[in-house]
Amino acid sequence: MTTRERNDVGKTVGLAGAGSIAFGTAAVLAEAGHDPMLWSPSGAGTAELAQGAPLTATGAVETVLTPRIADSAQALAQENEVLIIALPGYGHKAVLDALAPHLEPRHHVIISSHASLGAVYLMQLLAARGVSVPITAWGTTICTGRRQSGTEVKVNTVRSRVDLCTVPEESSGTALVLCQELFGDRFQPRDGLLAISLSNLNPQNHMGIALGNITRMERGETWSQGQNVTPTVGRLLEALDAERLEIAQALGLEVKTIFEHFHLSFHVPIASISEMNQQMHAQGNGGTGPATADSRYVTEDVPYGLVLTAALGRLTGHPAPLHEAGIRIFSAMYGRDFEAENQILAALDLDRYSLDDLKRAARTGLLRQPERA
Repeated sequence: MTTRERNDVGKTVGLAGAGSIAFGTAAVLAEAGHDPMLWSPSGAGTAELAQGAPLTATGAVETVLTPRIADSAQALAQENEVLIIALPGYGHKAVLDALAPHLEPRHHVIISSHASLGAVYLMQLLAARGVSVPITAWGTTICTGRRQSGTEVKVNTVRSRVDLCTVPEESSGTALVLCQELFGDRFQPRDGLLAISLSNLNPQNHMGIALGNITRMERGETWSQGQNVTPTVGRLLEALDAERLEIAQALGLEVKTIFEHFHLSFHVPIASISEMNQQMHAQGNGGTGPATADSRYVTEDVPYGLVLTAALGRLTGHPAPLHEAGIRIFSAMYGRDFEAENQILAALDLDRYSLDDLKRAARTGLLRQPERA
């Protein structure tokens, strides 16, 4: 079947990733009549699907699909005009490096969810080739869930509202229409990449949840995440949110609160964060917490989430002491320097730029090259 023939029954969409979010997003796309393709950078994540096994989604999305499988970044780019980056932040740089040589003006890239100015990093790579494509950054994923096996995913929820922006900003209108065509009317435009970076609540929320439940994770227990956002953990999440909101206000940006996040993502009434999570648990969509210390709640969200928020806090003169403490505590617990693990910020060499440079890049996707002495 040609690309044109497939477009008659929906859009062809390539997803870089083969974990919970990639599987879940593929299921949401297929349910809406689109034609997803999955690419596992290692090949392992799609091994069974490549042999013809169907992908079964249960929970908030109930469907069985047979997604197309790509064996390389080049194949993913050749076969699809829409490309979604749908894997943990620590895998973004390698995937962007692999895709960049094959991107053309016909492409549209969506980063789900945006991590540590990855859109700027990709735009810089493309600019070096003289190519420009719209890059849309989501503040969170379209769904949540757990991959059950190489052919199964449980989708916990499909979010009713997802923040987004697009660089360059003149492409924002067409990008919003595209996202709505793919996933429905569930997107909230935000004012540039810094707003999107500060709209991603996963790092701060996962920090509090992991700190409060680290021994459960390390011992491989099965535990309800929502139920274990107890009043003490809930108050920590609310305090972390206050730091994030103060930084956003200093930048003149409007972002959703943690209360709005849980309300819009999990469809529960606004109350204290602990009470909202207890309601999620009672409704059966509180989710299951990580059963390993080697969880993206720490290994992705600390270096690619907390580190950027802390950096923005320092740049704006509104330091985030709880975020900074979380980075240091997790680094001590894991015996790693999580701040040094952020490959994207290291490649951008962010310390060489001013806050005004970042604000400009948040709309154009390009950082001004500092003048050399």
